[in-house]
Amino acid sequence: MTRTEKAALLSAAIGVLVTALKFAAFWLTGSIALYSDALESIINVVAAVCAFVALRVAAQPADDDHPYGHHKAEYFSAVIEGTLIIVAALLILREAYQGIVTPKAIDTPVIGLAVNGLATVINAAWGWVLLRRGRAWRSPALVADARHVIADVVTSGGVIVGVALVLLTGVLVLDPLVAGLVALQILWSGWTMMRDSINGLMDQAASPEMIQKIRELISMHGEGALEAHDVRTRHAGSATFVDFHLVVPGEMSVANSHAICDRIEDGIESAVEGAVVTIHVEPGDKAKARGVPVI
Repeated sequence: MTRTEKAALLSAAIGVLVTALKFAAFWLTGSIALYSDALESIINVVAAVCAFVALRVAAQPADDDHPYGHHKAEYFSAVIEGTLIIVAALLILREAYQGIVTPKAIDTPVIGLAVNGLATVINAAWGWVLLRRGRAWRSPALVADARHVIADVVTSGGVIVGVALVLLTGVLVLDPLVAGLVALQILWSGWTMMRDSINGLMDQAASPEMIQKIRELISMHGEGALEAHDVRTRHAGSATFVDFHLVVPGEMSVANSHAICDRIEDGIESAVEGAVVTIHVEPGDKAKARGVPVI
């Protein structure tokens, strides 16, 4: 397995542990807010499994049916996870409404809060690690999974506050009210995740900073060429596709122009992880005098 697949599988295992702890906290207290928190964690486990499957698909090499690879499978996973987060938030809102209509007393709240707190600490630590790894490895699936874990931490924090307020004030309705407020935050998180994933499916370009870096690399390694124009980029999972037109003197041999292309490709691929470079060579009269000057 790749490192991202191992991280996704570990995330699922940690999710199972956290879910078990949260259901134990609910069983001890009977709190609707703690039940809602445990319910959200089940979605977290399912999302981690989705991320693992998507990463397995994305890691497959290009084939006749998918000549550009399977990188975008990660975005589908992120869309699914965003949908699951929204579903979890709606379920929590449903439980919160029922709790407001018929408030219930909380049993053994201190022990329940301690168990739920332990689960929250585990989740927070793993979410932080997973988010850093996902960004460093440029994995949309892992980043989506990390955001889901962090959303779960936010849920747990709100629930703990709600239960604590019930203990301090004796107002039972505060339990479901806090759970409902946290559910609204989760709805926003799920929407943001889906929006970012849809941008990836729509072949969103690389960041302006990365595009500028690529242009500088073309100029740095393009000695012998005249110009590069129509530089385009797009993200697909952990891959960044780069294509452009390279103008060379008309009398230059195929071998020499190919050597320039090799230098540029090696330069970009060594500096931009996951870069896939395609270069179209043109003769000197095709220069537009508005591309990347190559010296």
